[in-house]
Amino acid sequence: MTATTYNGESAEEEFPMEIPTDLLDVAKAKRQELLEAAANFDEEVMMMVLEGADVDIDTFKNTIRKATLTSEFFPVVCGTSFKNKGVKKMIDAVVDYLPSPLDIPPIKAYLNDQETDVVATDDGEFAALAFKVMTDPFVGSLTFFRVYRGVLEKGSYVYNSTKEQKERIGRILQMHANNRVEIDECRAGDIAAAVGLKFTTTGDTLVGEKSPKVVLEKMVFPEPVISQALEPESKAANEKLSLGLQKLSAEDPTFRTYTDEETGQTIISGMGELHLDIIVDRLKREFGVKVKVGAPQVSYRETITKSAEVEGKHIKQSGGKGQYGHVW
Repeated sequence: MTATTYNGESAEEEFPMEIPTDLLDVAKAKRQELLEAAANFDEEVMMMVLEGADVDIDTFKNTIRKATLTSEFFPVVCGTSFKNKGVKKMIDAVVDYLPSPLDIPPIKAYLNDQETDVVATDDGEFAALAFKVMTDPFVGSLTFFRVYRGVLEKGSYVYNSTKEQKERIGRILQMHANNRVEIDECRAGDIAAAVGLKFTTTGDTLVGEKSPKVVLEKMVFPEPVISQALEPESKAANEKLSLGLQKLSAEDPTFRTYTDEETGQTIISGMGELHLDIIVDRLKREFGVKVKVGAPQVSYRETITKSAEVEGKHIKQSGGKGQYGHVW
């Protein structure tokens, strides 16, 4: 059992180290608690724990995985995406513990408003879910999708059953962080990206051109919880700002942007301060727009809140007919 430490502002390097002496007893106690919790789901591990034998890491991981697949055990990992600490371990945990497409039950879908099942197999009619849209500076619009059933070949046509639009799959890319490899086909369980889809957005279902028009369960996105006002540092950047916000909101359904009709401010809304900080940073890096950020202005109004009794008189005499008024 070791600790992990990081070097660099964004944790570019990570390496193992001995657990500090003042934390060693706590770490051992917590590991024992984790072993005992996992032992409840595997008799072999239970016997090893009771006998005081060492549980090797592969057996330990397999036990956690089996319990996770049956939703009896929910692994929790810690880290910070802002500083890139713990992210690699989180991704490793996804591979180690979460189910592959063959481990999960059939996916619920809808055909003519009737519920149906989509089984993960290469032999069935093609069905996939678009889960992310992004703009790549080299290839343009990229639509990430996961294939739930069937096989998709490049150059083929698909049907967006959510928006009832036909799309052509010109190129299929397999993404590896910033690197991409062009592939000829993808199969059930694969995640890939299609180039240049015109109508497809996050949460849309793609099916074969002549396949049954099933619609996979829609993705539900939370409402934004924080808002900020944006103002470009120069008026000349207004057009770039509008274009950048339009593309970013198309990529991220949890990000919203609008113009306040009363104050004229450009408002952005998201899931937290870090979320909006990243949006502002991307506007600068990807679209060359520097902005000022502040709190949205409040459009104050006056209104009658209670009744009152007032009496007033107007008297004006400057020669000729005078003026007199009495109001109450």
